[in-house]
Amino acid sequence: MRTALTRTDLAAIDARLAATDELLATAYPGDDGSRQPVHTVYVAADRYTPELPFIWGRAALAAADSAGGIEALAGLVGIDAAVTAAVAPRVLEKLEREPIEDLRIDFEDGYGVRNDEVEDADAVRAAKRIVAAAGAGFAPPFIGIRFKSFEAATRARGIRTLDLFVTELVAHGALPDGLALTLPKVSTVAQVEAMADVAAALERALGLPDGRLTFEVQVETPQLILGADGRSPVARLPLAVPGRISALHYGTYDYSASLQIAAPYQSMEHPAADVAKELMQLAVAGTSIRLSDGSTNLLPIGDRAGEAWRQHARLVRRSLERGFPQGWDLHAHQLPTRFIATYAFYREGYPEASARLRDHRARIASAVLDEPATVRALAAFVLRGVQCGAISAAEVADDTGIDESELAALAHPRRSEP
Repeated sequence: MRTALTRTDLAAIDARLAATDELLATAYPGDDGSRQPVHTVYVAADRYTPELPFIWGRAALAAADSAGGIEALAGLVGIDAAVTAAVAPRVLEKLEREPIEDLRIDFEDGYGVRNDEVEDADAVRAAKRIVAAAGAGFAPPFIGIRFKSFEAATRARGIRTLDLFVTELVAHGALPDGLALTLPKVSTVAQVEAMADVAAALERALGLPDGRLTFEVQVETPQLILGADGRSPVARLPLAVPGRISALHYGTYDYSASLQIAAPYQSMEHPAADVAKELMQLAVAGTSIRLSDGSTNLLPIGDRAGEAWRQHARLVRRSLERGFPQGWDLHAHQLPTRFIATYAFYREGYPEASARLRDHRARIASAVLDEPATVRALAAFVLRGVQCGAISAAEVADDTGIDESELAALAHPRRSEP
């Protein structure tokens, strides 16, 4: 068959697009399919003990019992009875076994300003307690610290706390696999670049592999969404420090307050919050950077417990529907509704998703014609459900004929390529 274009023509096109090919291959590798926690719990550094996750778990179970049990609480927040039957035993088991998935020991707002000797001691103690927790089997799968911001007034203190903490961990052996470091109140790309420089310097000083220290960026200021030059700094972050940023976390109350939103209206679902989060979503699309929504400060305590549980469950569901699979929890009593709402989300979507995956694998024609991108989304949905405990891998294999490794390959095909 004859074609008009020559090899020289095609080579010129390849040469023109070489930089684009490199960019897409390196900057946009896609999610790696590893487990992402469904929440992050923040506790002040002076309140952290190795047993804290199980203390919170017992408090969460007691709070659910006060509402009549997990099934009654699921009904209270609007979960269908059939879904509740599948969700309740899983939530009960979760609160008994692993009530906190991701724990951030806080040296920032939740900790406040202490004299240097006190914060130094707390930073070292936090590292030692994490080592003790890991040794005793108490540590959550993801754990780390939030240190003070890189604004001028707190920069030196934040870096010193980070240095003391990481150095003490290394002195006691290898860093935890799920180590998480959180940089708060980021306003400029330069602050993130500086944090990447600090991470690289710590790696050199402590003999760690290059790139071992990654960090989360908290999106809490309007300057990170829209900069002084009229551009969006948050969109520049993935390319500014390749491989260093693990996640972007939305900060509900700092961000809202910066926009002069009155306290009663500061919320994860305020239109201003949605604008910021949609830009965050666009900024990291196709990268390996994860997203986390913020928190709600209406706590399930006392006379307003029912109202707070309903609001929390609704907001957790809202975040999941909008592509934010993680959020913050501020109190032990929020744990039951975190897992109830999360598990219900995956259980409700699982029958259709599994049926479509089964039909796709068997090449069976159905009423829905799924594009490859949709198949990836269906597989990623089910995989997240398995990873968080809402769905079992055995259940998926029985319903679809797909095991967990094949499910991961369907969800993230670029990561599974040779």
